[in-house]
Amino acid sequence: MLSRLSECVCVCFEAPSGLTVKMCVTHWSLVVLLSWCVCAGGGYPFSPPLDLDVSPRITVPISGLQGCRRFQWSTVNYSTLLLEEDRGLLYVGARGAVFALNATDISANTARIIEWEASSEQMQECLTKGKDNKTECYNHIRLLQRFNSTHLYMCGTHAFSPLCAYIDEDNFQMSSLLEEGREKCPYDPATGYTSLIIDQQVYTASQYEFRSFPDIRRNSPSPTVRTEEAPTRWLHEADFVGSALVRESEGSATGDDDKIYFFFTENSQEQMPTYSNNKVARVARVCKGDKGGLLTLQKRWTSFLKARLVCSLPEYEFHFNILRSVFALHGHSPQDTLFYGIFGLEWKNVKASAVCRFSLAEVQEAFQGPYMEHQSFKWSEYSGKVPEPRPGACITNQLRARGINSSNALPDDVLNFVRRHPLMAQQVRPADRRPLLFRKTTDYTKMAAHRVEALDGEVYPMLFMGTDDGWLHKAVEVKGHLHIIEELQLFEEPQPVDSLVISSTLMSVYAGGSSGVVQLPLSTCLRYTSCYDCVFARDPLCAWDGEECVDTQTHNERVYLIQDIQNGNKGCENNTGDDLVMHRHRSVMVGDDVLLQCEFSSNLATPVWTLEGQELQGYGLDSGFRTGTDGLLIIKARAEQTGLYTCHSLENGVHVAVITYNVIVRSDLPPPPSVVLTEDTDEDGTFTTPPLPTQPPSTERPLPPPPAPLPPRSELLSPRNMEAVYLSLITILGGLCLVLTVVLLYVGFCLRAGRRGKYSLRAASAAYPDRKRHKRNRKHQRSSSHLELKTISSHCNGNGTCNGAAKQSNGGFLQIVPGEGHSSPNKDPPPPAPPLPPPSQPSTPGCDFPAGLSATLPSVLRRMNGNSYVLLRQGDADATSPHFYSFTEELNRILEKRKHTQLLPTPDESSV
Repeated sequence: MLSRLSECVCVCFEAPSGLTVKMCVTHWSLVVLLSWCVCAGGGYPFSPPLDLDVSPRITVPISGLQGCRRFQWSTVNYSTLLLEEDRGLLYVGARGAVFALNATDISANTARIIEWEASSEQMQECLTKGKDNKTECYNHIRLLQRFNSTHLYMCGTHAFSPLCAYIDEDNFQMSSLLEEGREKCPYDPATGYTSLIIDQQVYTASQYEFRSFPDIRRNSPSPTVRTEEAPTRWLHEADFVGSALVRESEGSATGDDDKIYFFFTENSQEQMPTYSNNKVARVARVCKGDKGGLLTLQKRWTSFLKARLVCSLPEYEFHFNILRSVFALHGHSPQDTLFYGIFGLEWKNVKASAVCRFSLAEVQEAFQGPYMEHQSFKWSEYSGKVPEPRPGACITNQLRARGINSSNALPDDVLNFVRRHPLMAQQVRPADRRPLLFRKTTDYTKMAAHRVEALDGEVYPMLFMGTDDGWLHKAVEVKGHLHIIEELQLFEEPQPVDSLVISSTLMSVYAGGSSGVVQLPLSTCLRYTSCYDCVFARDPLCAWDGEECVDTQTHNERVYLIQDIQNGNKGCENNTGDDLVMHRHRSVMVGDDVLLQCEFSSNLATPVWTLEGQELQGYGLDSGFRTGTDGLLIIKARAEQTGLYTCHSLENGVHVAVITYNVIVRSDLPPPPSVVLTEDTDEDGTFTTPPLPTQPPSTERPLPPPPAPLPPRSELLSPRNMEAVYLSLITILGGLCLVLTVVLLYVGFCLRAGRRGKYSLRAASAAYPDRKRHKRNRKHQRSSSHLELKTISSHCNGNGTCNGAAKQSNGGFLQIVPGEGHSSPNKDPPPPAPPLPPPSQPSTPGCDFPAGLSATLPSVLRRMNGNSYVLLRQGDADATSPHFYSFTEELNRILEKRKHTQLLPTPDESSV
């Protein structure tokens, strides 16, 4: 991709159109700029494989969370979590405070608090150093771990003067004797940092002081050991993200030692000096029993080695170099340990994340491979003789048999080799040599994982990944890929997820952010209401028992449960779910437009529409149909389009019926309901009048007088003639209103003697009654637009307030107001809207046709100005349906989703 020719840097990339472009520039910053432009203009220089760039199946907003519990106090930055399942406690380190919460329910009123704020003098000294008094000059808890059976150990930044202290677990009080924290905790709360307390020894890795080099240290108790700085610096501006202990001594036939692995991002050493600012991801290791050398490498690691972590798409030569988070998933034996890492790009303006998985065997193989050597201002693979015993190795039984019982006894030639060769030549590559997941629109920040045994006997890793905007993605690894089961909104305000821990015992996941801590159950199986919905989720913790989706960990009878993690589409063949299919009726006029809504809970489902059982094929300009994510649009309905429409959800190769519409396209209006005194409406929308009784029901009472004969009906009062009369009347009134407005504007212009004012012209359309929908009326305005669209009840004033009678009315009219978005209070008020003609007859329950003039309007959509649409919602059979929307709500939904629905092949500006 990059080559250096004299003083020119050449960049080759593939444009979105597929054209390969090669450019040569003379400055590295231009390369970065060109790369950013390619990504911003076309998304990325490539299209990632579809099996990697997957979407979450379910999106759950914060209002839909189930079993959610929260903890929030007066402080911020709940970034450090320590979970102790055996004690049922969750310890939380925040800014200026430490909390002990009930891990079963963190919202319970049993929280214990230790306040540990920096003194005012210390904060003032921090300000004199030029630090931020809103973020940096506080005491941020960075280390909180168990030290022994009775005490915890914690360290804080303490306004750029780190301190550490012990916490008595019984009374939850901080020790009065504080320890210096300069060698254990970074000064800056934003500096990369990781820490472990192993057998009462504190291991930390960070850039501790402002001008110091990054360092990996064992601080207490003695002996103190750290990384080397000269002659070859072992760490180059390292940014640490995590560490893990792997007890490789357990069950070892060679008497191996336990090892601590550190994960970080640093400046590359392998490239030419010109490109030394390139970032690479690393894994380093040290032996737990390392005591340093006797003379050479005294108080320095003798077992420090590091190797590169590669997370890339090799077919595109595209590398994710920034390591953001790592999680060590331990197995039954140390060799079963897996490392999951979240990787990002160096381009800060491009959101992208990749998830790669590394095995311990791959890491060990890299540390057993060849070394790198720094010669002639560059690093290359070392080809000389390697001294014995192998440099960087831990003390084993073989070395003990030779009299080398500790690192102090290692020969000087071995220690000198370790000092000059900390980098390994072999890279650590992920399983299948590719990421498990790649998302172009998400920045993951933290990760946690655990293993779950499914009904098929397989053990599946489940991953929880927090994002930079406060969402949590729950995924399962299947066949080398990640299937994102759901995404959950954790916080109302967007904020990064700073910490994540999982409790397999309490079946909970805990997430910390700047505003608080959130506790969620590992699974919410009752969210899935059908067999297919439960199986499609592919959640190892959920299965269908014939009636509902249940948690497999708490369900005793597991023999009859249905679950399919591998494919997510088998087992529900006998569960049709017909009782969950919704049924609707639509009656429309010939030439009208009608929208048949169909919404899915799954983001992975695609709609498939059938008419009388036959799938609709093709949605061209002449087909009369348009399809989109919001439903099926019938344009200029024709009589032959009458029939039963069914929307199917297609997911994992399975069609599941969701909703059916019985659409009737009529060529004429139904009889006016006001002519008949009593009438019923059949299910198909036709009117029937019950016959009059031929004899009184009882002879004990006098017969009622016969009804007066109806007056002869004139043809002038027919619906079509009345429609023409109303249209003519409205046209005349509209013309008069227009003339009056022009006159008023002209007079106002003359009176103001040249002062130019704003105007507002209001024109109201006819009432559009709706049986059950206008429960409330809201005003929608766009201040920056010259067009104001309102929906106002016929019994409401301009402010949207209604009188008591208005609550019983379902009428309303559409008000379009051209003019400025905001009118000055000094200007004259606009002229009132013209009066509305009264409706000719009330609307009839059970009929899909509106009464009065609005009967001539389209059922759902009216074509305007060639290719624009105004939404006019027609009545549903069930207004209490979850798919029911008011006029304005449905208009907003359609406008929001228009970008997903191609109504025209080349829409113009009027389509917006």
